[in-house]
Amino acid sequence: MTRRFTATQAGRDVYALGEGPVWDPARERLLWVDIDAGAVHEGRLDPASGAIEAATLHTFGGTVGAVAVSAEGDLVVAEQAVLTRVGVTGRRTELARVLPPDVRSRLNDGAVDPAGRFLIGSMALDDRKGREVLARLDGTALVHLDEDLTLSNGLAWSPSGDRLYSVDSVPGVVWARDYDPASGRTGPRRELFTLDDGPPGTLPDGMCADADGNLWIAVFGGGRVECRDPAGRLLAVVEVGAPKPTCPAFAGSDLDILVITTATENMSPRELAEHPGSGHLFTARVGVRGLPAPYWRPPVAPSVS
Repeated sequence: MTRRFTATQAGRDVYALGEGPVWDPARERLLWVDIDAGAVHEGRLDPASGAIEAATLHTFGGTVGAVAVSAEGDLVVAEQAVLTRVGVTGRRTELARVLPPDVRSRLNDGAVDPAGRFLIGSMALDDRKGREVLARLDGTALVHLDEDLTLSNGLAWSPSGDRLYSVDSVPGVVWARDYDPASGRTGPRRELFTLDDGPPGTLPDGMCADADGNLWIAVFGGGRVECRDPAGRLLAVVEVGAPKPTCPAFAGSDLDILVITTATENMSPRELAEHPGSGHLFTARVGVRGLPAPYWRPPVAPSVS
């Protein structure tokens, strides 16, 4: 039987394209981005009510697709085409250019692998299909895992870290491949399942995994988060009071609160009036715990003799 839950609005602020929540346990805070606003936000989570008190942490001149944090508190931020390190003092350093300057694309969803490497995907800003990338930053080296995507999105790993899951939203595919965290070697990509049975504009978006190895996937345009096992069987549905949920993540000291970002992007005034929760953060208790998000491992500065 499919379990059903209803998420509760958790914050007052509205985001154009809220995305990529990440729980930072060392500082007991939630991080997320508003892609269109080029902003990185942080929030304090009330474990009793699930409410989130939010503040803007950093802003950038273009879009910001994703953020991750190191154990020391440094951030890696996916700007429109480059990855930027933001130190705890606020100093910014470009780490790598992922996209050429003449390509109509931007960086989108990202996540940290079990060994601390940062993975980031891209999406087309025009009607090109099948030419976007999923890349991995290992120290200062950038490696492309995929170069044939259309809208690279959610990323998650199995509890043992030996399998990588990834979403390509436009074809609605969830991919899987073997993954060796120690070496970074990956096996062949294979189609795990598809989520393409909704109305036009309904897409699988951001994703996370729970401690049982099941996947929680935001259904953009569908107003829900679905939990599916690795065979694609539907286990649970979280109804969200906004038609465009973008990404779930487990947060809180026990990783037992599911946080969900949502968007208002391209919604008409009438749609916004009909769905006043759009663009807000939501939380839900779904009876399982999530996997901790690994900390990003920044590149080591060369020693000076």
